[in-house]
Amino acid sequence: MTDASTLGARLRAVRIDRDLTQEELAERAGLSRDLIAKLEQGQRRSARLTSLMRLANALDIELSKLLGKRDQLGADRDGGSVLALRNALLTPSLLPDLDDGMDGEPTPLPDIEAAVEQACRSYWRGNFPALIAGLPDLLAEARYSHAAFGAAAVYPLSMAYDLAAAVMIHLGREDLAAIGAERAITTAHGGDDELLWACLHATYVWVLLNQARLTEAEQLATTMAARIEPAFSAPTQHIAVWGKLLLGAMAPAAAAGRDITEYASLAAAGAGRLRGTVAIYNSRFGPDMVAEQETHAYTVLRHPTMALQAARRIQPGALESIAFGRHLIDVAQAHLDAGHRVAATERLLEAREQSRVWFRHQAVARGLVEAIRDEETRPSRAVRSLARTLNLG
Repeated sequence: MTDASTLGARLRAVRIDRDLTQEELAERAGLSRDLIAKLEQGQRRSARLTSLMRLANALDIELSKLLGKRDQLGADRDGGSVLALRNALLTPSLLPDLDDGMDGEPTPLPDIEAAVEQACRSYWRGNFPALIAGLPDLLAEARYSHAAFGAAAVYPLSMAYDLAAAVMIHLGREDLAAIGAERAITTAHGGDDELLWACLHATYVWVLLNQARLTEAEQLATTMAARIEPAFSAPTQHIAVWGKLLLGAMAPAAAAGRDITEYASLAAAGAGRLRGTVAIYNSRFGPDMVAEQETHAYTVLRHPTMALQAARRIQPGALESIAFGRHLIDVAQAHLDAGHRVAATERLLEAREQSRVWFRHQAVARGLVEAIRDEETRPSRAVRSLARTLNLG
């Protein structure tokens, strides 16, 4: 690793470019000058994501650029191309009065829906190479089917766009993710399924969160939740979409240092009206998902004891593979905050086993491994293994 690739080097270069002293940057970001100095001098190689969000906003730079977030696929591409997926999202054929280049009969709806479901499974397994390889063609076919069948083909096209947005977030391409999320929502708006349309806003909330636009993220989630607030006798899917949006508001609220108790209480009440977990549009909602988001929020708020208590409410097997992996990263953070370095390392090893390709794209995991490595006089074999997986040098 060269100095130019470190967080401290990027931070110093941008600060100097903005003609700011460390003291001025600290004042703008609401952080200590000591933290900034230690990062720039390499005495600390990472910081809490909430602190990095403040630094990025104070420097007027994208968070992903400050983090040096990039495609970590390496040789694991399975014939796919990130640029091909970008081109599928930004194809000129979507401009008015241009030929989309498709001919012949559109793919039958059952087949295109089956392909979308397969792509959803690839996503939750963390099989990004297969997803990236297949999404460009899936988007093209779904658009052609939508043009041919209209409202009947809204779901597969919306979900293909949503999947493209989700994978672009992991790859650090938030602007492209925003385009994918917006197109998913716009497509669904032309259909007759209001719950699908509302639920897709959760991905846009996630994009805003990754852009450190915390107020906008929380407001979008709460606005959509209020718009579809269910009656007591509402169907389970309606309650589940509402609850998912409330959970979406928790992460930006926590990142901004705001209380999340009301969101957690409302979501828990909604989950209590369900019989277990409900599957909704490539996602799930139920008591375990509420506990998962509480774990994340309390970890961000630096309440490790409360985070670990919430984590204990999650039943084995309740979370899908990379959702469980992300939860384990939160648990690792809580353990590290509580002084349990060995337990934190063990949870990171478990998270890595969910999908190594997915794990390499997790900025929080990178920060945790660097923090643990800094604390150890002689890094353990497990920590060295994690560092190699994350290309930390």
